Amino acid sequence: MKQQLQHLIHTALQQLQQTDKLPTDLSYEIKIDRTRDEKHGDFATNIALILAKQASMNPRQVAQLIIDALGTLDVLETVEIAGPGFINFYLTKNHNQKVIPEILQAGDKYGHTSIGANQRINIEYVSANPTGPLHVGHGRGAAFGATSANLLETMGFQVDREYYVNDAGRQMHVLAVSVWLRYISLFQDLPHFPTSSYKGDYVIDIAKELQTKHGNHFVKPITEIFSNLSKDKDDDGDPEIYIDELVKRAQELLGERDYSLVFDAGVQTILGDIKEDLAEFGVTFQRWFPESSLVTSGDIQKSIKKLQDTKHIYEKDGALWFKATDFGDEKDRVVVRENGITTYFASDIGYHLNKYERGYDQMIDVFGADHHGYAPRIRAFLDAEGLDKNKFKVLLVQFAILYRGKEKIQMSTRSGKFVTLRELRKEVGNDAARFFYIMRKNDQHLDFDLELAKSQSNDNPVYYIQYAHARVCSVMRQLVEKEFTWDKENSLKHLGLLSEEHEKQLIRKLQEYSDTLEKSALRYEPHLLATYLQELAQDFHSYYNAQQFIVENPQLRDARLTLINATKQILENGLLLLGVSAPTEM
Repeated sequence: MKQQLQHLIHTALQQLQQTDKLPTDLSYEIKIDRTRDEKHGDFATNIALILAKQASMNPRQVAQLIIDALGTLDVLETVEIAGPGFINFYLTKNHNQKVIPEILQAGDKYGHTSIGANQRINIEYVSANPTGPLHVGHGRGAAFGATSANLLETMGFQVDREYYVNDAGRQMHVLAVSVWLRYISLFQDLPHFPTSSYKGDYVIDIAKELQTKHGNHFVKPITEIFSNLSKDKDDDGDPEIYIDELVKRAQELLGERDYSLVFDAGVQTILGDIKEDLAEFGVTFQRWFPESSLVTSGDIQKSIKKLQDTKHIYEKDGALWFKATDFGDEKDRVVVRENGITTYFASDIGYHLNKYERGYDQMIDVFGADHHGYAPRIRAFLDAEGLDKNKFKVLLVQFAILYRGKEKIQMSTRSGKFVTLRELRKEVGNDAARFFYIMRKNDQHLDFDLELAKSQSNDNPVYYIQYAHARVCSVMRQLVEKEFTWDKENSLKHLGLLSEEHEKQLIRKLQEYSDTLEKSALRYEPHLLATYLQELAQDFHSYYNAQQFIVENPQLRDARLTLINATKQILENGLLLLGVSAPTEM
């Protein structure tokens, strides 16, 4: 409908320009919005206000010119000027009601379009380091990324969901030495456990698995492990230097093969747990991309060489630096340290070069807000290599702050003091977790209220929406119990009987679904869909409380049943895209 109205206005403006009633050099974009109040029609445009200054006319005069020049459209009942110069369009009652059979016919595909034209999108999200279980902060990125991918697919895009596995970074070595020391402690007392090590119970569990599988094979004398090391934090030392020296000591004492066994035990155990956790949360990926593959494939070296070939690399203090400041970054970036080891940034550019070479039309990185600085340095690399920066987009997800009552839950991965995603899901359920994570815009802080998420009340938004769906199912069960039937075909002839205010409001809300779906997908804002479902549920509950559906008049009964079943379909469709179930009874 929006496209039809835009075409109608565009044709009217062309006619007005050709007849010299408006200037020929107008600059404009015709925007059509669905109105929030039926008193202002079904659609409205501010085009007259936009053109008034260019035409040196009063906006209402421009609006009247446009209305007088409009062609005919059989679905238009009337067109009016409102306020300072808005043009309001009122559609016929029959046209508005067409949304009901359209929904029932299209089913779970209602609102889907081909806007994406099968363009390929890679969306990378979560990508938490496999150094411990996923915590509640990771859950928000998982829910946002998964829902955004679902929405993009409704618009006709081909979406590849990807998880970047950091299995080659420094933190993985810190994990390995943490596991090893916990393993040693199963055989003998340790004089000290490093400040910068990982201390969660999961580290002890991995150590016990090593003990079960390998016995005392990895045990080394305490004196050999801790002798001649720098001071840790407790001794007024630098904990990071201390842990790095312990990593080196572990590699020396264990040797390459045994160190790899300990390293892999940590990575594979935690990664397996992450995969299982996400799958249970309804979050799956087409590809788990290991950082280590960038080394074996040569992608890291390829990206560095490309920068060297284009003279964007220089040497300083024995290290190789990328001239990132030449391309808008706040400082130059090291790609190879003085010891010859490549940096995290080198892996980042190798990974993104790999994605570009895979031929995607769009690449989306979903980062936690603490990674906001990554975007400009990656864009600097793309700019330096002449790659299309418009294909690269970063979406930031702010922190989810968890409250238990009035108590704010503190989280620290290394200390092990955090609430895992699995614990959260166990406490509030998958549905509440998925919905609460995306009910606020991704770049806004989220206060996650555990008590509200668990409550079975109208104050709980996900319960409120699911209850609306279950209520429709209950009505259909009551229909059978009362030995009535729903003649869907017959009902389509009597939709004109839906004249109550609650019915008209519910129909208007159903008409908004397609627009909401498109905005949610193309703006990467799934919270818009969550808000819409809350509003739809509210309109349905108001209708439910005001009117009887199973009435004696068969024509009115069928029409109302058709309306609430169309509502049920949209509730189910929306919840499915959000990764939330649509229960039939509650």
